[in-house]
Amino acid sequence: MRNLQLKNMLGLALSLGLAHFTLGSASPTAAREEDVLLSAMRQELQRARDNLGKLDPAPYFLSYSVQDQSAAFAIGSEGSLLTSSLGRRRAADVIIRMGTPALDNTHAENRSSAIISGTLPLEDDPNAIARVLWRLTSDEYRKASRAYSNVKTSTQVHAQEEDTSPDFTQESPQNHSDYGADGTLPRQEVEKLARQYSSYFRKYPEIYASFVMATVERARNRYVSSEGTHVVTPNAMVRVMIEAETRADDGMELVRVETFQTETIEQLPPQAEIIARVEKMAADLKALRAAPVAEPFDGPALLSGRATAVFFHEVLGHRLEGHRQRGEKEGQTFTKKVNQTVLPDFLSVSDDPTLRALDGVPLSGWYEFDNEGMPATRVDVIQNGILKNFLMSRLPIKNFDKSNGHGRSQLGLMPTGRQGNLIVSSTKTIKDSELRQRLKEEIKKQGKPYGLYFEDIQGGFTLTQRSMPQAFQVLPVLVWRVYPDDRPDELVRGVDIVGTPLAAMEHILLTGEKTAVFNGICGAESGSVPVSAVAPAMLFSDIEVQKRAHSLNRPPILPPPGFETTDSPTQTESGGQR
Repeated sequence: MRNLQLKNMLGLALSLGLAHFTLGSASPTAAREEDVLLSAMRQELQRARDNLGKLDPAPYFLSYSVQDQSAAFAIGSEGSLLTSSLGRRRAADVIIRMGTPALDNTHAENRSSAIISGTLPLEDDPNAIARVLWRLTSDEYRKASRAYSNVKTSTQVHAQEEDTSPDFTQESPQNHSDYGADGTLPRQEVEKLARQYSSYFRKYPEIYASFVMATVERARNRYVSSEGTHVVTPNAMVRVMIEAETRADDGMELVRVETFQTETIEQLPPQAEIIARVEKMAADLKALRAAPVAEPFDGPALLSGRATAVFFHEVLGHRLEGHRQRGEKEGQTFTKKVNQTVLPDFLSVSDDPTLRALDGVPLSGWYEFDNEGMPATRVDVIQNGILKNFLMSRLPIKNFDKSNGHGRSQLGLMPTGRQGNLIVSSTKTIKDSELRQRLKEEIKKQGKPYGLYFEDIQGGFTLTQRSMPQAFQVLPVLVWRVYPDDRPDELVRGVDIVGTPLAAMEHILLTGEKTAVFNGICGAESGSVPVSAVAPAMLFSDIEVQKRAHSLNRPPILPPPGFETTDSPTQTESGGQR
């Protein structure tokens, strides 16, 4: 199961590792002329290579990856802080490959056997750093040795796999050093953001829970390998996530989330713009509480650019990741469709992690080097509807024996081919203002009572393994019934987009002109990584939706404090229209 979402506040904090930070220095520092940490990594790697090379079996590849990360984060609700922290950590991944690139301990279902993780000292004490790396390397060697023995046995007793590609690509070593800028983390400003924006929800009695998480993160990533690669890259991120929740009378949970991501606090949108988003969130939730529950439906649909971006990330993007093209458990939807048509000829898809922003909007999925020390590269995966490429890590597949810089992971997990900035472009466009009329024309053409407009989506998930249905589920939050006559659009709730990828892509008719960006966190085998998806609004001749499961818990019996003299927010209000 692959999952793209704007996670809840505490869950996101955990996924970023913020709950495991050690209080200490507010910023990772390292002299450019004398990087003690990098020097210790290289020396210990060489010592391990020399000594382990005398053993049988001997590793053919070793790498050390260290993330030196500092963060200030705060979660606020109702104008007060729930938690605030300033911390720093150093975490190391040690990878050992045993055997040969053609067959090693990572083969098939054994990829996790190659990696072990641990916490490094915060201080630049080379002996202390080396000691931890030595212990991790020793433990990983034992794990890799056992796995390699099992791999050799299993390949002798099992039938030959369909894809007999090697387990590791041959690549040129990389040498890159970019330390970025040091600085003090603005803890007080982070707390101010959490207090300030969470306070605006206090005036809305129908909002039962709301949170604002503000995070400023700075990291320096170091990577060295026995191939001679050494890469140092910085990372800076500011993220403000705003979440509000309510509950309808029938117990359905309703959630709206907005996120803003930049590299500095100064780059965040103006305060007035963020407040306007907060007010729209509250208005949306109030209307959703009173909206009717949608019924199962298939028919014409229009997706906003943001909704289309999530749709393509789930339905198409995961199936273009290289490692899903090999292995007897994967569905391999597009494996044998290279140079064949998989989309309408007016659509192209690329993944470009080198883009920091698009039309002034920051992109979450950008990076300089991937987690295997390979430079980030733009990949044109689909050109004019024809499949040309896959998103490759250093796990090769048939006819694709090189990485294209998409090997990504969170700490502690083996990198796999993952999306970065997935960008959908179109040559069959009309003005966005005309899309609604074209939707109505399609509704009339099909004789349907209405069509659907998907304004916003919170995330989704997809299934790619052949033991399960090759299906996807996308989770909208703002859905409107659009009628073919002059009736106003009607807001509905409790609906999910469902389907299968090959069928879904056949129903795309045309797109709008403007693109929209979805920034989020994507979870898969190699962990949670930041991603972006970019797409124009898109008209479909047919999309299928189903009812969403929900609890039967009723809304609060008492009104919120301070609203005792007003009508109870649990009373049904007039439905939303537009």
